[in-house]
Amino acid sequence: MLYIPVPWVFVLAYLIGAGLSILVPFSSAHYQLFTIGGGAFFLIGAGFAGWGLYVFHKARTTTIPGQTSTKVVTWGPYRFTRNPMYIGLILVYVGEAGLLAQIWPLFILPLVVAYVNWVVIPVEEARLTEDFGAEYEQYCAKVRRWV
Repeated sequence: MLYIPVPWVFVLAYLIGAGLSILVPFSSAHYQLFTIGGGAFFLIGAGFAGWGLYVFHKARTTTIPGQTSTKVVTWGPYRFTRNPMYIGLILVYVGEAGLLAQIWPLFILPLVVAYVNWVVIPVEEARLTEDFGAEYEQYCAKVRRWV
């Protein structure tokens, strides 16, 4: 099976959308609003993903899907969502589209989110359930997958 790290799935999907933006341009009189909003989304997303990454490193556990985690992380952004890094990537993606005033990448984003939600996350959750059992199941009962 071909393994592409999730951040690269977002990058590759965005590049496809950017290519479509070149082939079928979108113009708007509200360009400045797109860039301001995009910048805000980008910064919030980068901060949220970075917070999740920082907490994982502080806990000395892996961020690589498929590798065995050392513990169930339940503090920091993981109090609000089980997937803050993915939420951060989504916000960064939307922010980039806004900064560059590109609409086409936004049409591709639901495919990326579907892939992460129905392919990547179930594999990660199965591994965590296998490794931590009731502790992880209790965490899942308290904290939603997304928001």
